[in-house]
Amino acid sequence: MVSERSELEKGGEEEEVEETSVEKAFEGKVVPRWEKQITLRAMVVSLVLAVLFTFIVMKLNLTTGIIPSLNISAGLLGFFFVKIWTSLLTKMGMLVQPFTRQENTVIQTCVVASSGIAFSGGFGSYIFAMSSEIANQSPEANGPLDIKNPTLGWMIAFVSVVSFLGLFSVVPLRKIMIVDFKLIYPSGTATAHLINSFHTTEGAKLAKKQVSVLGKFFSFSFLWGFFQWFYTASDDCGFNSFPTFGLEAYRNKFFFDFSTTYVGVGMICPYIINISLLVGGILSWGIMWPIINARKGDWYSADLKSSSLHGLQGYKVFIAIAMILGDGLYNFVKVLGRTLIGLYNEFFKKKTEASSNDPDSSSSDSYDDRCRTDMFLRDQIPAWFAITGYVVIAIISIIVVPIIFHQLKWYYIVVIYVIAPVLAFCNAYGCGLTDWSLASTYGKLAIFTIGTWAGASHGGVIAGLAACGVMMNIVSTASDLMQDFKTGYMTMASPRSMFVSQVFGTIMGCIISPCVFWLFYKAFGNLGVAGSPYPAPYALVYRNMAILGVDGLSALPQYCLIFCYVFFGVAIVINLIRDLVGKKWARFIPVPMAMAVPFYIGSYFAIDMCVGSLILFIWRKLDKVGADTFGSAVASGLICGDGIWTLPSSFLALAGVKPPICMKFLSRAENTKVDGYLES
Repeated sequence: MVSERSELEKGGEEEEVEETSVEKAFEGKVVPRWEKQITLRAMVVSLVLAVLFTFIVMKLNLTTGIIPSLNISAGLLGFFFVKIWTSLLTKMGMLVQPFTRQENTVIQTCVVASSGIAFSGGFGSYIFAMSSEIANQSPEANGPLDIKNPTLGWMIAFVSVVSFLGLFSVVPLRKIMIVDFKLIYPSGTATAHLINSFHTTEGAKLAKKQVSVLGKFFSFSFLWGFFQWFYTASDDCGFNSFPTFGLEAYRNKFFFDFSTTYVGVGMICPYIINISLLVGGILSWGIMWPIINARKGDWYSADLKSSSLHGLQGYKVFIAIAMILGDGLYNFVKVLGRTLIGLYNEFFKKKTEASSNDPDSSSSDSYDDRCRTDMFLRDQIPAWFAITGYVVIAIISIIVVPIIFHQLKWYYIVVIYVIAPVLAFCNAYGCGLTDWSLASTYGKLAIFTIGTWAGASHGGVIAGLAACGVMMNIVSTASDLMQDFKTGYMTMASPRSMFVSQVFGTIMGCIISPCVFWLFYKAFGNLGVAGSPYPAPYALVYRNMAILGVDGLSALPQYCLIFCYVFFGVAIVINLIRDLVGKKWARFIPVPMAMAVPFYIGSYFAIDMCVGSLILFIWRKLDKVGADTFGSAVASGLICGDGIWTLPSSFLALAGVKPPICMKFLSRAENTKVDGYLES
């Protein structure tokens, strides 16, 4: 959420069936050695795209926390940039090495690994939750022990020592996951299909058309963002405050804010996610909050500030937390159960095969599988290297992290690192079965367990949030790495080149992501404030989870706990119904995690995303082939253009350059008063 990216954007995809052999189409093409797959041009292109995608992810993190999968965009743009590079060198007679699908895979892996740090690094969740900006919105636990304001130095140091452990934790299991168990990893498989298609003759022609479409919508989105900037001289100004459905609806967060980013995100996200967001917004801002607000002075004091958690804000935050925890608990149990059942079945199958006289099961593998397995097993990563790397980095982390967060004692981290490989394996295995990474769920478990262990008097809030970061980085990186191993397996990329590109991407992300967040933090003074352009909703949610872990339920206003119990149960029941009715009917039942997001920040972004869904729906009705072919390119262009506009707008804000115009909307009565005041 992904910052619940994984829970919202993953799942439901199925592996495409290859009716014809892919590898026969590449017969005669030599697969370069793993060192040749990692080229200078690949690293340069990866760096450029990593900066672009980090801005996109960071903006999404700090607005709604919903982050779509950007793997396909990374693969497409990587193909485009290197093709331009190689075309120029070919014309100059200087081309040394042709562009291969293995190099394309390395670029995609590096970019996703780098921009993924913007999510797992917690800049929109647990790290920002430590700041005084978020602490001031909670009346409890805002003493010196429970606050740590962001600085560039400690953020880079922290993500650098916790982001690499996940890479080493599951490397020894790559053969078991990919070759023996043949786990699907739908996102990795889909990305591999795309990259393979790019490097065929017809696929390359289509890719050029897709990139052309992406470029057009990128330019439109960037220029639209630039145009909108001129009308935002103050708060509640501009197109992003347009009262599309009237002023009363606007006050209840129902309006279309003309964000090309979220229109594009809506085109990528499944329809049910966008509808779930809208349902959650209608339920909360359309029904529940007006009813609870009418109880002001009865259920809670009428003199409280709007940001007080003892008032309406408390219902918004804690009911959302209850739904998130209910959904997370259900899916944790479900995925863990499927993981254990899957492991048992695999073990039983192997045992049966070993005791039978049947020929080796590999003989039934397809031609593609035999070719890919041979390449995948050729360049081994020694187990001793992975184990040594894990131990060395863990020791460094155990020393460094308590220096950064003195509330998080070294023995807390030792306990996390002892159990983390098991959880990383479970997350990677479950992701292979379902495409769901439960990294944020494991992070929330760390918040409650370590926070409670530390206690309120010893900075349990910061200890819990920091422990969340340690745990979340390990399990998130582990599942991402295994997804990329699947992509590499299907594109004949060497495991060594995949691992090295992950390391390069992680190194870049540990520097780029903190710097991009720091730019946002310094450029926008109201970062994290409800109603601002960047409210960072999950920062307040994560902080209040930590407060609940150490202080209990004392902060809840009247009847709020009852609501929390109800919505916690509702989230579990809805998920259970979704699983029982099957895929045919589950696509009509809302997703609780998505429903919870607008409870705190409103429905405006959900309306944008539903507009994106509507555009894609109509497009598919009119031209299904065109929509399926170019839909992702259009969405990526809309997201990337608006996302990269954030960079110049940040520099303008830092330089003190303010927009010249405020476009604001008033009711007729208010306008009459303003006119009378100006004429007097």
